[in-house]
Amino acid sequence: MGGSLIDIKKRIASTKKTSQITSAMQMVAASKLTKSEQSSRRFQEYAHKVRTITTHLASSQLQAIENADFSSFEDNMEMYHKLLIARPVKKTGYIIITSDKGLAGGYNSSVIKNTIEVLQKDHEDQNEVVIMSIGGTGADFFKHRNIPVSYELRGLSDHPSYNEVRKIVNSAIQMYNNEVFDELYVCYNHHVNTLSSAFRAEKMLPIEDLDSKEATSYEQDYILEPSEDAILNTLLPLYAESLIYGAVLDSKTAEHAARMTAMKSATENASNIIDDLTITFNRARQAAITNEITEIVGGAAALED
Repeated sequence: MGGSLIDIKKRIASTKKTSQITSAMQMVAASKLTKSEQSSRRFQEYAHKVRTITTHLASSQLQAIENADFSSFEDNMEMYHKLLIARPVKKTGYIIITSDKGLAGGYNSSVIKNTIEVLQKDHEDQNEVVIMSIGGTGADFFKHRNIPVSYELRGLSDHPSYNEVRKIVNSAIQMYNNEVFDELYVCYNHHVNTLSSAFRAEKMLPIEDLDSKEATSYEQDYILEPSEDAILNTLLPLYAESLIYGAVLDSKTAEHAARMTAMKSATENASNIIDDLTITFNRARQAAITNEITEIVGGAAALED
């Protein structure tokens, strides 16, 4: 019994230490989440401005594309910006955003599981897809299953700047322009609130979600220099970059929320384990004391006889 009591005390002590660690990690994740939410909101304001200007300037091309006859596709596509025109899809590119580290609950498994479902549903052959990965978990998952990863980015900071993701963003746009793939999706967990996130597979290229109503209601007149086409050549890639970078920020926010929730759950579980072990320890100690008292009483009774 003595050995059992010592073992229980050791388990209580070790669980308390674990609880202290997870509690500290929870507070760190909560701090990162607050900062990440603020960064995401500020970027959305910038992205909205870029979207507004892009919509206004691209409205004429968008209307022309809607009315165009693409029976001779190769001849007609040169009239419009490549990022706006939808071409026949032979290959699809996917940027998959996961974390480099674990201890984030179901964050990574949710992204990977839902992405696999998308790939199996939309493609019969893995040669129809081009995989790019942000985060080591996703890259390692696909590599271990012999699925080529054409570009991977690891080691993002907790609050990534655009310069950190510039290479993969620019590479994705360049690959699209070079027709390595004909459409691009970003697969990630969208931050809903502190307790939940939702998987998204958002189509980023070609750019199709510009709202013509926003263009017609926007009354600002521009003096364009050098020309509308030249400005669009710069502005459209910038808009596409903002879409992808916005998804990265959103995903990072969801990661911090998932890690905070996971550490909170771990701390609560540790507390419950400590309570159960304490009850077990007290019962074992009480049984030991009762047993000792019984032995003493029995011994005294034997001496009296």
